[in-house]
Amino acid sequence: MTQMRNNITLIGMPASGKSTVGVLLAKRLGYSFVDVDIVIQEQEGKLLKEIIAESGDDGFLEVENRINKELFVSHSVIAPGGSVIYGKEAMEHLKEISIVVYLKLSLNDVMERLGNLVDRGVVLKDGMTLEELYEERVPYYESYADITIDETGLEAGKIVDELRSIMEERFGLST
Repeated sequence: MTQMRNNITLIGMPASGKSTVGVLLAKRLGYSFVDVDIVIQEQEGKLLKEIIAESGDDGFLEVENRINKELFVSHSVIAPGGSVIYGKEAMEHLKEISIVVYLKLSLNDVMERLGNLVDRGVVLKDGMTLEELYEERVPYYESYADITIDETGLEAGKIVDELRSIMEERFGLST
């Protein structure tokens, strides 16, 4: 089942503002907002950290890949978890149904914004530092992105304004 690319998917590191920017953008565009982490929790009946604790990182990534690749929405802003980029089928599907936007945040900003990694349900291999995770993920985000927004020094509202004007310019998306 193929859909038009009438959705926007926001990817980026945990704490990059996918949910914050996503809700504002959805309101501005008159779109729905889909927080895939919440969809996962609803479908699995468990918190992300519980899924990771019970199934391990690989088990969680399988669940995340499955749920993202089966996501069928229209006129929505989609905010998947930061680790969605490890799911090849999920990313192929999201690229098919949406314009993928990478919310780029510096490592220092990520470190400043992030709270408890376990509570946030962040997939971090044993012994891996946040810096190593950042270095591992950035090339994925860059390769999947149709658009990259550098968030350095920008408030969420400014990011939404910039993104909206890019969408209008590049894709004829009118708001």
